[in-house]
Amino acid sequence: MVKAGIGGVVMKILYVINNAYTNGNGLAGSCRRTVQYLKEAGEDVRILSARGANGETPDYILPDATIPFFSKIIKKQGYAFAKRDNDVIREAVRWADVVHLEEPFDLQIRTVKIAEAENKPITATYHLHPENFYASVHLRKSRYLNSTTMSVWMNTVFNHCRIVQCPTENVRQRLEKWHCKAELRVISNGMLPDKPEIVPSPIQKPNGIWLVVTTGRYSEEKDQMTLLKAMRYSKFADRIQLIFAGRGPIEQKLREKADELVKDGIVKRPPIFGFYSLPELQAIYRQADLYIHCAIIEVEGMSCMEAIQTGLVPVIADGRLTATPQFALGVDSLYPEQNAQALAERIDYWLSDDDRRKCEAERYKGMGSKYDISVCNRVA
Repeated sequence: MVKAGIGGVVMKILYVINNAYTNGNGLAGSCRRTVQYLKEAGEDVRILSARGANGETPDYILPDATIPFFSKIIKKQGYAFAKRDNDVIREAVRWADVVHLEEPFDLQIRTVKIAEAENKPITATYHLHPENFYASVHLRKSRYLNSTTMSVWMNTVFNHCRIVQCPTENVRQRLEKWHCKAELRVISNGMLPDKPEIVPSPIQKPNGIWLVVTTGRYSEEKDQMTLLKAMRYSKFADRIQLIFAGRGPIEQKLREKADELVKDGIVKRPPIFGFYSLPELQAIYRQADLYIHCAIIEVEGMSCMEAIQTGLVPVIADGRLTATPQFALGVDSLYPEQNAQALAERIDYWLSDDDRRKCEAERYKGMGSKYDISVCNRVA
């Protein structure tokens, strides 16, 4: 028997996502966390998705899709697509009280049509910008492509929803400018609370060295390259150990730039590249001195919040298409996007005074409670 849900009434909620089980993908991770919490809260939740690469099985199974010419780069970005199957989609939709869409792609477009035919209410979360989609092929600045894609998403998905979850005010304002017909609610995707000392840190901090961490998929829009460039302007570069937590398609390019810094004597310790679980990341954060978030396209940036909830001072790129600056508690934690010299100045500002940095870190501790997934789902 299913216990009473968050609102006292159990709802049958269908989550529609191409693949809920990809690793290194914030969208899929957010979906899994939310579904887990809703189930624990007593709601009846099922997933319509393709299988996971490690055998994970959704409630309603779709076959994998192969996209000509782009499958390799899509996989490197941590995404995966499913083929739509009308019979499976219809079975899932007929079961549900509410159909929730996690993406605005072909699967969701077909699901909208079936849900409307079955007279089922539809909701959605806006997880990514068109620019996210095109950054990997160096077309993020194409006004035509981004505008056309947003128009398609609006007309085929979001305008058919009763409610669209906007993870940030930045997103709400963008959808409002596009005259989205749905009710727009600003609700964070939410994150799991910090759990100290679950696992030991995979990286040990040497004496006299500052650990500077950045987390995110290795991709153009995450702009880790600016952090590497900033080392040429930092007066503390020779005492910094850079940690790039993630994986993705531009890893080789980042490693080559990092090797140049070592070869030129700018940094004394080779930057560390690796993919870590959340408990491992939290252990790294508790040893680190500074967190850098360079992304120029970011719907929310929960990796930043996961870092600063441990008491780690951030330095965050500030730009039109990134909502992550909302987490900064002051201008000294912001720099103009893609400006390596300005980033270096912020890094030096915080590393030059340990007391100042530790005092600021105390202000960030506890911020995570506002974005705790249980709080966010109660608001929803």
